[in-house]
Amino acid sequence: MRAELVLAEDRRVAAKLMRHVGASTHVDNYNDHNAAKVRPGILARLQAGSAIALTSDAGTPLISDPGYKLVDEAMAVGVPVFAVPGPSAVTAALSVSGLPTDRFLFMGFPPPKQAQRRRWIEEVAGLRATLVLYESPRRLPALLADLAQVLGDRPAAVARELTKLHEEVRRAGLAELSGHYQESGEPKGEIVVVIGWADTAASDAYDVEARLAELLSRMPLRDAVDLVTAESGRKRREVYTTALALKEDGGRSD
Repeated sequence: MRAELVLAEDRRVAAKLMRHVGASTHVDNYNDHNAAKVRPGILARLQAGSAIALTSDAGTPLISDPGYKLVDEAMAVGVPVFAVPGPSAVTAALSVSGLPTDRFLFMGFPPPKQAQRRRWIEEVAGLRATLVLYESPRRLPALLADLAQVLGDRPAAVARELTKLHEEVRRAGLAELSGHYQESGEPKGEIVVVIGWADTAASDAYDVEARLAELLSRMPLRDAVDLVTAESGRKRREVYTTALALKEDGGRSD
């Protein structure tokens, strides 16, 4: 099937690829800024029988990409949609992370503000799955610091500029990675962070009460609960109940 129109996040980026492959198909912008406005016209053309290709600036279209609403609405009106697989930063980063790949969660981009970002991390702290997320170079040091604080020192990898000239994969614990980027500053390029999950055997031997007692002497209850939940893999409600009991016991003994 030959496309009559190519939709791209940025026409200028797509034009380079078009020139490289010797294609002369017309290219229009389709991105977060104009999608709602142009989508009805695109759907009308599709229903009239036009073949339209959707591309992305990098990676695989529809993965952290604005095109999913177009695909959803096209399928809703009976327009067939076909995939042409391309490079994916998610699977590429998993492949070179050295972390388990049999069960993983792709989380997209974290919230930019710290309080929201920490709550976002807390929501998945107890999952028995490798976590994969994107982040901008500017916010990477702050993200790694929050990940280390909430999840503990889990094994992780920071993959940068995958499949490009300056590809780099740095593997270490979250604490070490956080320290490295705090010292070296923000890197350049596109970033994927991969985080392993807490070891089950270590979790079984984990002394929740002892760890909570230690932490409650130097941090607020909520922060202690968050950290122990992440380190132990236990249910947050269970850890919170234990922390409350310890806090009350401490209050009566003073």
